[in-house]
Amino acid sequence: MPDLHQDAIVIDGLIVSNWSRAVFEDMRRGGLTAANCTCSIWEGFQATMDNISRWKRWFAEHGDLLLQVHDVADIARAKRLGKTGVILGFQNVSAFEDRLGSIALFKALGVGIAQIAYNTQNLVGTGCYESRDGGLSDFGREVIGEMNRVGMMCDLSHVGPKTSQDVIRASTKPVCYSHCLPAGLKAHPRNKSDAELKFIVDHGGFVGVTMFPPFLKQGTAATVDDYVAAIDYVIAIVGEERVGIGTDFTQGHDQAFFEWITHDKGYARELTQFGEIVNPAGMRTIADFPNLTRAMARAGWHEGKIRRVLGENWVRVLGEVWGA
Repeated sequence: MPDLHQDAIVIDGLIVSNWSRAVFEDMRRGGLTAANCTCSIWEGFQATMDNISRWKRWFAEHGDLLLQVHDVADIARAKRLGKTGVILGFQNVSAFEDRLGSIALFKALGVGIAQIAYNTQNLVGTGCYESRDGGLSDFGREVIGEMNRVGMMCDLSHVGPKTSQDVIRASTKPVCYSHCLPAGLKAHPRNKSDAELKFIVDHGGFVGVTMFPPFLKQGTAATVDDYVAAIDYVIAIVGEERVGIGTDFTQGHDQAFFEWITHDKGYARELTQFGEIVNPAGMRTIADFPNLTRAMARAGWHEGKIRRVLGENWVRVLGEVWGA
């Protein structure tokens, strides 16, 4: 099975680690072909541009480990060269501010995925921690249209249910939950109901399953096998062709980071508390990714299913959004 992991395309639909050479090395040890790497959450336009500038420097300084991904051909190239392809991604569209023209600019810089809202209300729509979900705004409909035009995937992981449904209906290209878990296993504002999971896939969308401990049924007692069981739960609802991995690894971050992400705009009202973050046993670090492949095999998955969920499904849906 380690040979299968080494041979397979392995894509993580969401990593938001404290980026460093050590993390990049772990991405290689884990056999990651590519990952959606967060470069903006609460930041506005200028701060996000500063973050992207930092990534551009990292691509140059750590070119032995990393390769920037602009299209699916770059994912194949990363695999061929033994590097990890980095898809720059947003977890909020606050960086767009109120300017539609920013979307094409960020796309040209390599931003391939953007989440429509992060937990709370913005100019486009409503996050999952708001008491009232107002749905997609009229400006938001323009944003979705422009994201479709330039080929930037809409992510709905932290988005409220009504806004998510509006985006799914409005988008002419597949959208995703890049990192979510089923509410059928644990009731939580961040988890998606069976109906929501079915709705996005019935409309051509995609589900990346996370292992973030606060959203797992077993919490900090979870193992990699529990993570695989959660993936299987989603597959039982939507089928194995539209499901992938989206770990939400937060490797290297301290408590200050979690305070920042759990407060509105990073500083205002507290939205949630996570407690201690302990990843599932067997998946403590990004370097442990081969253990996920082994756990899939232990669960009786056949090779085709393993390959699809590890990365081939992500490649297909990203190609549908980005084009050739």
